[in-house]
Amino acid sequence: MKTTKYLWMLCMALLAVGFTACEDDENSQSSPMSISQIYLENVNDTVNKDRPVEFARLGQLIRIEGSGFTGLKKILINGYETYFNNALMTDNNVWVALNKETPVDKADDSVRNTITLVKDGTQLVYPFTIRAAAPSITSVDNTLPKAGEKVTVYGSNLQETTRIILPDGTEITSGIINDEEGKFYSFIMPKEISKSGSITSEGANGTAVTPAYFNEFRCFITDFDDHGELGSWSATYSTDDLVDDPLNTGRGKVAMLVPNIKLDAGGLDAGSNSLLWATAGNDNPNDDWGSRMYSVIPANTPAGEVAIQFDIYVPEPWDLSGQLEISLQNNLSNYGYGSGCTKYSSQYFNTATVWVPWLNENGTHTAFTTGERWQTITIPMTAFGNYDPTEAPDVTFQKICEDRNAGSYRNFLILFVNSDLEFSESIIYKASLFTQKIYIDNLRVVQTTPVTVSDFND
Repeated sequence: MKTTKYLWMLCMALLAVGFTACEDDENSQSSPMSISQIYLENVNDTVNKDRPVEFARLGQLIRIEGSGFTGLKKILINGYETYFNNALMTDNNVWVALNKETPVDKADDSVRNTITLVKDGTQLVYPFTIRAAAPSITSVDNTLPKAGEKVTVYGSNLQETTRIILPDGTEITSGIINDEEGKFYSFIMPKEISKSGSITSEGANGTAVTPAYFNEFRCFITDFDDHGELGSWSATYSTDDLVDDPLNTGRGKVAMLVPNIKLDAGGLDAGSNSLLWATAGNDNPNDDWGSRMYSVIPANTPAGEVAIQFDIYVPEPWDLSGQLEISLQNNLSNYGYGSGCTKYSSQYFNTATVWVPWLNENGTHTAFTTGERWQTITIPMTAFGNYDPTEAPDVTFQKICEDRNAGSYRNFLILFVNSDLEFSESIIYKASLFTQKIYIDNLRVVQTTPVTVSDFND
């Protein structure tokens, strides 16, 4: 009898516990949720691997800390349903990776920059900034602009740029044009400034900083006015062949790749080259790059982070014929696209490159024009013969300067080559009579080292 009574009491106790557990579980499924802090989980963070943050980027892992997460069914980030592993979740913590497909700038305004937690019968909407990958800069067009000229900064994740700061502290907050895909932003130069450096921009995905070559005028090769000195001998054009800037932007004298004296005579024949535009060379102090440029571009700067920049104005479409050859020394023995002087050699100082703006990487062609404006072109030193990184990966700016100083003739030179262009056995562009006006100015050396902006101030 006592045994039966004991079993009955045990059953009642177990039922009571069961009912209580079920009741607690049901309550937790609909209990209110709260978020106290969101943390960035980053094992590579040397300062704080579990860092409290006010924003996170796509692809990152975050930890949401709070209460009432038991029974969580869904997590929506910017309205996008995002996977989470509920086996790793606790009532106070849930870990979630921000899916790279999550909309950011294209998210509906009603859900943008929100994290929504959903349970049966309740949900929590928490404001939290979601950003795409950090913005980055690839190039700047018009790095020596005059007041009123357009400047375009190219890169990625540059959406919704709302503030621009120039090297002298000038701020621009209106009139900024943004690309919807974040590939560029542009603005009109409000005034001329004397300080060189970087352009800093602020947008939806954070801060971006350009290389410090904006308005950089300290490492001129020649501007055909006050900086640099032209050489003059039988193979060169002279200062008499310079012309005034046809756009009247204030650039002063500029060079025509095929000067008027040649155009007036009918143009540049197929298969021929122009004369040279060359600097004075040898004992001229302007042509000793190392002694005057190392204070701006450190000697140990990798060749891939140094470039030749120049401004070019091409009013009419340029296509199918004509190449711009550039050499760091006056030692050319052959000319044009694919010539030996543009390729690596262990025996010779090959320091030339050829720029063909109408030739695409796959061998097709597209007419090139700058319209009614000057455009900045940037050519890395790794494009020049012996500085090819596949053959010479450790070249520094010091090596380039020493090569120039060791040459018999250290004149920097450019010329227009109008020879046939053989891209491959099946793609050959036959040269034709060239009669176009192409203007060039402000040849200079710049440092292109990218600037990385940290999300944090430690």
